[in-house]
Amino acid sequence: MSGATLKLGDNFPDDVIFKYVPYSDEKADIKACGIPVDYNASKEFAGKKVVLFAVPGAFTPGCSVRHLPGYIENLETLRSKGVDTVIVIAFNDPFVMSAWAKANNVKNDDIIFASDVGLKFSQRLGWTNGERTARYALIIDNGKIIYAGKEEKPGEIGVSGAEAVLAKL
Repeated sequence: MSGATLKLGDNFPDDVIFKYVPYSDEKADIKACGIPVDYNASKEFAGKKVVLFAVPGAFTPGCSVRHLPGYIENLETLRSKGVDTVIVIAFNDPFVMSAWAKANNVKNDDIIFASDVGLKFSQRLGWTNGERTARYALIIDNGKIIYAGKEEKPGEIGVSGAEAVLAKL
């Protein structure tokens, strides 16, 4: 995690809040708008094994065609390795992230699609790509960051992909 203010072995910060629109059957249609709420990652992640991955933007080719599908396809395998929560974040607002979940048929918050509002968390890591989140993945286990991988080249999906994360679990 070179250049980052957080490093492997560090405790996950106690003040990380994302925004997201919780899934509901009533708002399952892609044109339906739910109400964004705070997702207190620090509280939600407590005592859990979490995979957090970040993408530069929802609905972009690399993110929609190559990055997100690996996590959707491997969700059960991640769960079998003890992962309690899978969350994807991007700079996009929570409405866009909710629509992206619906467009990919992700329901019941199987994967949380959240907004890194103002890039606060990604900036804390030192992992931004201009005004967007960089492409990266973290494993947080019982409050500790045990894996962190950031892609060095635009469009590359290696250390942040589901297969790389699975290999570290």
